[in-house]
Amino acid sequence: MEIRRLSLDEWSDALPSDGFEVFHTPEALDALDSHANGELRLYGGFKGEQAVGLAPIFVRKQAFGTAAMSPPPGFGVPRLGPLVTPASPKQRKQERVNGRFTEGLLKELDVGSSTTLFRMVCPTSYPDPRPFGWSQLSMKPSFTYHLPVGEDTDAIMSSFSKSLRRDISDAQDLDVTVEVEGRQAIRRIYEQARERYEEQDEPFTLTWPYVRDLTDALSAVDRCRPYVVRDADGEFRSGIIALYSNDAAYFWLGGAIATVDGTAVNSLVHWSIIEDIAAGEPLESVDTYDLMGANTERLCQYKSKFGANLVHYYTVESEGAGMKAAKTAYRLMSR
Repeated sequence: MEIRRLSLDEWSDALPSDGFEVFHTPEALDALDSHANGELRLYGGFKGEQAVGLAPIFVRKQAFGTAAMSPPPGFGVPRLGPLVTPASPKQRKQERVNGRFTEGLLKELDVGSSTTLFRMVCPTSYPDPRPFGWSQLSMKPSFTYHLPVGEDTDAIMSSFSKSLRRDISDAQDLDVTVEVEGRQAIRRIYEQARERYEEQDEPFTLTWPYVRDLTDALSAVDRCRPYVVRDADGEFRSGIIALYSNDAAYFWLGGAIATVDGTAVNSLVHWSIIEDIAAGEPLESVDTYDLMGANTERLCQYKSKFGANLVHYYTVESEGAGMKAAKTAYRLMSR
């Protein structure tokens, strides 16, 4: 297998029609490249002229040596990592393509060196991280919730818990509106999220210039929608920024706890997103709502009410204390 470095245009041409996540899109990668402090390297694994493997890696030199990461820490990218698309449906051949692409990628990055630290959070479509483990990298499973969304919204609603159905019904009885708005709404959702993190004394790593550039780029290709709930006076109460791949909508930013007349309204925002997916908006190919994470017990108590499927993905990384230091340094130096 030949491993090649690709331009962003070549990456766009090689991207498959499905199986990738929103941050694999050239628009999202370009925004990340503009803000992450490091070099974006786009790798393709080729059999002849057919791309059978793709991986975007952010590489930067640090005091200890080299950090190679996908995604770069601190930019709100839950998963990135490899896309492997072998032509054959046979398991043996799929494993061979995956193994050879992994081997070639790690060699290109010199991951075997003691001065290279490597970290990759794989997409949910990547089922087999074993070749990374065979290269002495650690493998850790994590989880998210995927809600299948078809045209029958009544069936979707019936899969929700009784308490979630009641929350949505109560909010629908309020004098509120949920609409898709523009950049001003995105800024308001961003500020509300930042304030919420500060109230909880939690670090908030996203900067407004990055969020602005990312959402502008994705909005231009119908891959970003800010949903806003307003009260009877037109006042902003809460909102959610949803991002879109060809397969899924992602609950990316927002959803700060908000009430109107004592009734919570965020479940109504989620339901509006789901209704639009069912109606083919903004992309007809989307059939999944990714609730973006099922790894925090407190948050899962709410997300599990949607009756979604628990889906796993993997983090593969260099072992040892150096990895934690590298991630911290990457976040700080990228600011």
